This record gives sequence, C-alpha cells and structure tokens, in this order.
Amino acid sequence: MRWRSGKRAAERVAEVEFWWHSIDVGGGAVTPGHKPPELLASELAAMELPDLTGRSVLDIGGWDGYFAFAAERLGASRVTVIDHYMWAMDSPGQQAYWRRCMAEGVDPQPYHETEYWHPDTLPGKAGFDTARELLGSDVKDIVADFMTVDLDTVGVYDVVFYLGVLYHMENPLQALRRLYAVTGELAVIETAAVEIEGHDEPLWRFYPGAELNGDVSNWFAPNLRALVGACHSVGFTDARVTRGPEGPGDYRATVHARKG
Repeated sequence: MRWRSGKRAAERVAEVEFWWHSIDVGGGAVTPGHKPPELLASELAAMELPDLTGRSVLDIGGWDGYFAFAAERLGASRVTVIDHYMWAMDSPGQQAYWRRCMAEGVDPQPYHETEYWHPDTLPGKAGFDTARELLGSDVKDIVADFMTVDLDTVGVYDVVFYLGVLYHMENPLQALRRLYAVTGELAVIETAAVEIEGHDEPLWRFYPGAELNGDVSNWFAPNLRALVGACHSVGFTDARVTRGPEGPGDYRATVHARKG
C-alpha cells in the first residue's frame, strides 16, 4: 500500500509542469523545484521564526506554498497563502521566453503583458493545489493581488511572511503599509537588498529594466537603513535585522518587523 501511495504521489507531482519549491509531499515523493530542498531548509532556518504553536500565519506571494506548509507543520493554528501573479503565470512558457531573451541580449516584456499570463485559468496554482492535496493540508488560499485586494477580506494574522516580494513592488512603501495592516505581531520581510560602498544614507536602488537578475518584474532594492527606516515609517515599532550584507553589492536581507 505504501508503494502504491508513493507511486501515486510521484505521478501527481509529475503532472505539474513547473515547480518553484521542492516540497516533500510524502510517499517518498519530493517536488522537483527550481529551489532545491537544502536551499529552502536553509532559508527557513534563516527566518529565525518564533514558536508558531497556536498562531495564525499569512504567506504573501507564497507560490507553491513551501513556507506556508512549513508553518502548518510547525504548529500554526491557521495558515493562509495569498497569491495572484505567479498563480496566473504559465511558468514553463515564461521561463523559456526569459531564456530566449537572455540569449538574445534583450529585456523581456512585462510578463503580465505576454501570452504567458492567464489570470482566468491560473496555471501557476497547480503546484500549490497538488502539494496541498498530497499533504492533506488545511492551508487556505486567497487568489488576489495583495496590493489591490480589500484587506478586510484578508484579515489580520499573528505572523506574516513577506518573502521575496518587496523588490517586485512598484510602490514599496505602500506595500509595507498594507503589510503593516494585516500584521498582528510580527512580519518577516525577506528581500533583495543592496549595499553601496561609501553610501551609508538610506537609499533604494531603482532598476528600470531587467538589471537585477534579468527580471523585468524587479523594481527596487533597499539598503538596510532604508529598509529598517521604511518599516518604522509605516508604523512598525521595531525592525530587527536577522540577515544583512557581508560586503558591498547585491544580497538578500531579512528583517523582523514588530508591532508594539
């Protein structure tokens, strides 16, 4: 029976054309994500999460749901993922298009203006739906753009994950205001960031094209002073850096932003 269950899990995983997260869905099956299990495990550890037992968790831009499922596994009483952009994306087509553009030395068009954008059928949600089914998970989903959805319909959560999202926002300060509105206690913010040697003042680097990782959906990367300052500006009473730069240049930063 276990072998048959494992075989079925592997078959269901194979039916999904593109996985971003590598998720152990049981039966010996692990989804073949762009991000390998070891990397995701290190990213989860680097978040330095508090005890989630009995707490509610919101994962903004959760895609395949690795971190949401991890929160559920860690004892969270209620977990929700909100996403829209990547759930609406034909990721295999978009990835092939991106590779062609990189080979030709041209910037891709905004992905939501290409043939790979399907907000009516949500092809990019297949991974999340499949993983949730195989895990027997109770993680809820909200299909909506976090920047435009009525936040009253989202609600307030004890802990909010805002991972790999901020630098995709055309208006990062407004995004942080909305993040503050749905956070009950703690927001874990992980983002692309930058340190420019000789410039200690708060600043955000603007990427008008595909300068950051060849991705036209990347807009702004802050330095630490700007990120912490922005958290305070929108109302968070404390912003503790848990992951900072090791030197000048582009890197990934993580901040714990708390409400008083």
